Amino acid sequence: SFSFQSHLELVDEKVVDDAAHTPRQMDPRCKTVDVEKDLVDWQKPLLWQVGYLGEKYDEWVHQPVDRPIRLFHSDILESLSKTAWYVVFIVWAPVVLYLSWVSYTSLAQGNTRLFSSFTTEYSIPVHKYYFPFIFLLGMFLWSLLEYLIHRFVFHMKPPASNYYLITLHFLLHGQHHKSPFDSSRLVFPPVPASLVIGFFYGILQLMLPEVLGLSVFVGGLCGYVIYDMMHYYLHYGSPKKGTYLYGLKAYHVKHHFEHQKSGFGISTRFWDHPFRTLIPEETFEKED
Repeated sequence: SFSFQSHLELVDEKVVDDAAHTPRQMDPRCKTVDVEKDLVDWQKPLLWQVGYLGEKYDEWVHQPVDRPIRLFHSDILESLSKTAWYVVFIVWAPVVLYLSWVSYTSLAQGNTRLFSSFTTEYSIPVHKYYFPFIFLLGMFLWSLLEYLIHRFVFHMKPPASNYYLITLHFLLHGQHHKSPFDSSRLVFPPVPASLVIGFFYGILQLMLPEVLGLSVFVGGLCGYVIYDMMHYYLHYGSPKKGTYLYGLKAYHVKHHFEHQKSGFGISTRFWDHPFRTLIPEETFEKED
């Protein structure tokens, strides 16, 4: 159990206030690293050490500390694994705006039809006025993807005997749970993000007509940018009591410190309902 165990019965607003107003020197819910007795050597990059923890890894990675983590020996790789929150917005917001303009103007030409590859007689024209709805569909699909990635990829439990899967888990998400207040690792760095984003763009281009796929994609990309900005804010922001973001911050704090196997929604708790992973006693009704 963690040192914050005695506080589990406190109301949500106490949890949020502690997270928002605790001095940054040390969060009381985090363990102090005993460099002499810890299972890893904090004077060296951690990424290549954690795989040797085996069956001890899962418990170790969920004992949060309030100190930065170095992953790689290489300074170049290390710099690519870290980024400031505003870099995500600076890089991707112009891409969202540009691709939105491209999508809308392409739809305005009137050449885009749904199901045209199957039938010409019954294909459905996609007018430019549909763009906002297609964009919102992309954002909605992103929210589902956000949940699925967080639950089934980021929170997979790697086999204790598999060094490489443990290492991969720590790289993708374990390091964030080990050091949840490392501000340089709260958003997805643009270089690796571009590879993942490019993959999903390719999938949509294979599944849908070119312009339609682009329209869904740009909505999803916008959803991703909002998600990354919100994730940073849920760790470092001080939302006003009673607001939507205040409730999300309480929810995410509980995910980190009390319920790591539930509460996988970050920008929304919507998908935790149908997938039955809602954090106990955390409902919209209670918040209201």
